Amino acid sequence: MSTAELETKVSEVEEVKEATGPMAELLKTAPHTPMLDDVVEGPVVAIGRAKVYIDLPPFGTGIIYGREYLSARETLKNVHLGDTVTAKVVGLDNEEGYIELSLREARAALMWNEAEVAMQKKTVFDLPIADANKGGLIVHWQGIQGFLPASQLAPAHYPRVPDGDKDKIFLELKKLVGQKLEMVIITASPKEQKLIFGEKGAGQSERSSLVEKYHVGDVLDGVVTGATEFGVFVKLEEGLEGLVHISEMDWALVENPKTRYKAGEKVNVKVIEIKDDKISLSIKALKDDPWKTAAAKYKKDQKVEAVVIKYNKHGALASIEEGVAGLVHVSEFGNEDELRQKLELGKVYPFTITFFEPKDRRMTLKPVN
Repeated sequence: MSTAELETKVSEVEEVKEATGPMAELLKTAPHTPMLDDVVEGPVVAIGRAKVYIDLPPFGTGIIYGREYLSARETLKNVHLGDTVTAKVVGLDNEEGYIELSLREARAALMWNEAEVAMQKKTVFDLPIADANKGGLIVHWQGIQGFLPASQLAPAHYPRVPDGDKDKIFLELKKLVGQKLEMVIITASPKEQKLIFGEKGAGQSERSSLVEKYHVGDVLDGVVTGATEFGVFVKLEEGLEGLVHISEMDWALVENPKTRYKAGEKVNVKVIEIKDDKISLSIKALKDDPWKTAAAKYKKDQKVEAVVIKYNKHGALASIEEGVAGLVHVSEFGNEDELRQKLELGKVYPFTITFFEPKDRRMTLKPVN
């Protein structure tokens, strides 16, 4: 396959994002332009000398070459045309127009993502203790070095030293080296390269007693402790955090929680569920539902202006105001390419409301000719 053919190869790809409510169908899949540090996947379309080309439709072709090829050459020896490869974006539009990729960094990114999921699910791991220091224990997980602080040990393993002498605590901790302990991930921060574990059973009774004080419907002040692709964690008090899922962050579409909230930011939250000592929180529940006010402002056949915010397999989503968006169906155009040419993301266009059911949060729009 020639370079020209590689650069012009384009095909459709869909990316499914979670959504809730009647507008779930409207919020499904649109291609997301690869950004630096994104993990992408595609088939091998050409193999050159110390180079491998990956198809990344519809945005072009990725390339693994140079230092990144050398670091992964043993793996790439077994790669053939058509094989699907997962890699991390390390450069955009190099001098030849390719998206630069890394297999080595992709594995690390996938491991940290797996760690975040395991933390959210409270997955239990049975891991051997590799080493100890005066603060706790060293463990290894998926090639990443982790730390189990002494404060996160279960009562049976906590070093009980009457005078709190750190040297004596260290000697007690060293006795655990080589033993396997059941533990869960309590902090996963790829940016800080920090993977913190807590032993299973450590602080469970204390957590249960903390959770007992809270009830569904409580409105609380909290502090953001971290953000992931699926939401943000909020500390309610020392030793107790709750999760605000991405679907509960805002009435408007949230693409990336990590760009919305930063660690240390204060937020108001509402308790919407308590289950298995886990507290689910909502930020949007404390905001007015924009569809309720929209019900009094808009009606079928009304002309409105709306900004195009997303493409999906049905057409495009256009927002008439924050949190209120409708579908512009592809059938209003000759084909999908024509729709995307005439409705550019981020631009405002005139539309007519052709269907409006605010109680179900559903609306369709037709371009004004």
